[in-house]
Amino acid sequence: MKKFSNLTYMAVCLALIVSCHAQPDGQTDSMNTELVLFDFNDGSAGSGWKSVNDTVMGGVSNSRMTTSDTGHALFTGSVSLENNGGFASVRGPNFSNRLGGYRGIAVRVRGDGKTYKVGLRTDELFDGVFHQASFATKKGEWQEIQIPFTDFIPTYHGRRLSEDKRMAPDEIRSVSFLISDKQAGPFQLEIDRIEAYR
Repeated sequence: MKKFSNLTYMAVCLALIVSCHAQPDGQTDSMNTELVLFDFNDGSAGSGWKSVNDTVMGGVSNSRMTTSDTGHALFTGSVSLENNGGFASVRGPNFSNRLGGYRGIAVRVRGDGKTYKVGLRTDELFDGVFHQASFATKKGEWQEIQIPFTDFIPTYHGRRLSEDKRMAPDEIRSVSFLISDKQAGPFQLEIDRIEAYR
């Protein structure tokens, strides 16, 4: 009987420990390996996203962020090389999450076979330093892509900056998607979610 009581006591203690560490639905445990920045399954895909295209320099490319038939975000438009143009992008709203301690950005996307870029900004300036990293898509296939912060290159107006301009993850305030590199014509990138990973 005494042995049974000890086992019962240990089981109760274990249950209490587990319940104390359990997180309510929707909350993020600080020890989780991922932090969701944008989940586009809630129907608010285009909310707060703004188009920033080569029209600011006289080009005629266009882009927009809308909602796909499946409820994901849809980055679409057309890149034109006319008037020395050649890029289209959408910039997300600023977020308050601090990304210190995370290793990089992860995206789940379905593309059209073209190459895109994830862009990160550390301030709210319209014309500030833009940290970017490229990723290739496979036409019609969902992909889970992880990009370490160390792969992001600091640029200004397309010109690469010195290494001392590299960002600190804790300073990141917004995410962008960009298509350039003379990839003229229509494009389409479907986005399921954006996360920071450890």
